[in-house]
Amino acid sequence: MYVAVKGGEAAIANAHRLLADRRRGDRTLPAMTVEQIVEQLALAVGRVMAEASLYDRKLAALAIKQARGDMIEAIFLLRAYRTTLPRFGLSEPVDTGAMRIERRISATYKDLPGGQLLGSTFDYTHRLLDPALLDEEETEQPLRKPDLGEPAMRVSDILSGEGLIEPDGDMPEDHLAGDITREPIEFPMARDLRLQSLARGDEGFLLALAYSTQRGYGRSHPFAGEIRLGEVEVELDVPELGFAVSLGRVQVTECQMVNQFKGSSKAPPQFTRGYGLVFGQSERKAMAMALVDRSLRASELGEDIVAPAQDQEFVLSHCDNVQATGFVEHLKLPHYVDFQAELDLVRRMRAEHEQARQQGLGLSEAAE
Repeated sequence: MYVAVKGGEAAIANAHRLLADRRRGDRTLPAMTVEQIVEQLALAVGRVMAEASLYDRKLAALAIKQARGDMIEAIFLLRAYRTTLPRFGLSEPVDTGAMRIERRISATYKDLPGGQLLGSTFDYTHRLLDPALLDEEETEQPLRKPDLGEPAMRVSDILSGEGLIEPDGDMPEDHLAGDITREPIEFPMARDLRLQSLARGDEGFLLALAYSTQRGYGRSHPFAGEIRLGEVEVELDVPELGFAVSLGRVQVTECQMVNQFKGSSKAPPQFTRGYGLVFGQSERKAMAMALVDRSLRASELGEDIVAPAQDQEFVLSHCDNVQATGFVEHLKLPHYVDFQAELDLVRRMRAEHEQARQQGLGLSEAAE
């Protein structure tokens, strides 16, 4: 037993060295720095921060480098680091209406107060490989629109002015937002907890569910009311001072989906909302989150639950990629004892089956 354990330790140590070697790659090429990842792989950094629920670009980039670009492994690493950090308070709700906007579009109104701001997007690229990127060439400076100081009124506020959309939800004064990282999950979950789970959820899983709602598995007919990308201020209320203190700014992507609703006995026909908010620039994730959020409100709106995306327990129990990874990849670990037990059971069952078959043949021959 001692020899086996010692041999296993040596193999694991060498596997770590081999992993480090593969991570470094060709020694004739310069090593990739964390700063390069932060600046040049910003969308990957944003995803890791969002699904690890920790806003720190440098640490997210370090996790990506350590994980050799494996996004879920990087998310796992950053979440593990997050558990070591002290918690000293709860920030005030961020005001996305006061966002320092980098990109802001709406598919519902062409002309908006504050205007549409295209920003950086792949939406209008040709999706063709660009050989010019094989060479390090100077990139042109982008043109910047002057700040005209016009407030960017929300699309939802425009619809609210006519009473055509449900009002924003208000958090009761005596209600503190829950924390899925510190409290066990119980179903049914309140919307604040659902949104936390979706914000940490795997982008690919949520994208598939969101796609399913558009194909009829949830009766969702959405419009992208507004998508915003920019920086919001994070403030902490300090009781000793009597006012909130700014801790800094974080980049977020916000999406408000506008959905049809035929009304119920308690509410008239109106538009309803689906909401998504994630760290960094991640419109696909924010949109998918908003679509799934609206689907999960089926019970609240008196709709029948007929599709997977409307089932709280199904969606929220399976959207976490770190949990999913652990459960799937644990199959790689030794299961020798379990398998031997299964092997013995199958052999015994086969023997009993063969014995019963032989007896059946004997009885049939005797009858003849």
